[in-house]
Amino acid sequence: MMKIEKTVSILNRRARFEYEILEEYEAGMVLTGTEIKSLRSSKASITESFCQFIDGELYIINMMIDEYKLGTFYNHKTKRERKLLLHKKELQKLEKKLKDAGNTIIPLKLYITDKGKAKVLIALGRGKKLFDKREAIKDRENKRNLDRILKKS
Repeated sequence: MMKIEKTVSILNRRARFEYEILEEYEAGMVLTGTEIKSLRSSKASITESFCQFIDGELYIINMMIDEYKLGTFYNHKTKRERKLLLHKKELQKLEKKLKDAGNTIIPLKLYITDKGKAKVLIALGRGKKLFDKREAIKDRENKRNLDRILKKS
């Protein structure tokens, strides 16, 4: 049978490198039965996904959840639009800030809570320029070199 992990955490590692994070929100998701079973076995990816407003509701687009192996004809589509659940005031605030040039909503982390609910940590972000990315790479390399020096001594 399939192994189901207790703590499922799927990260979008490129997001913090590509975007400057302005605000973070925790959102629930509307999923089908085979989607949540597939998520519990860590068969998902959010690296290419983004969030978009459709008719005043927030959807996560391009999120990939593999088909559940034991799902038969009840299986879901792997890349469908999934509705995100937020409070009305949070949705209005996000929609207002999204109208500013350069802002976008990206998922940072997909996880399952202790109660068994699937949640997505989304963030309002602004795309970084090339020189900002170079700064991040330089800082990361300096930190790595410093850790090496401290480890040797």
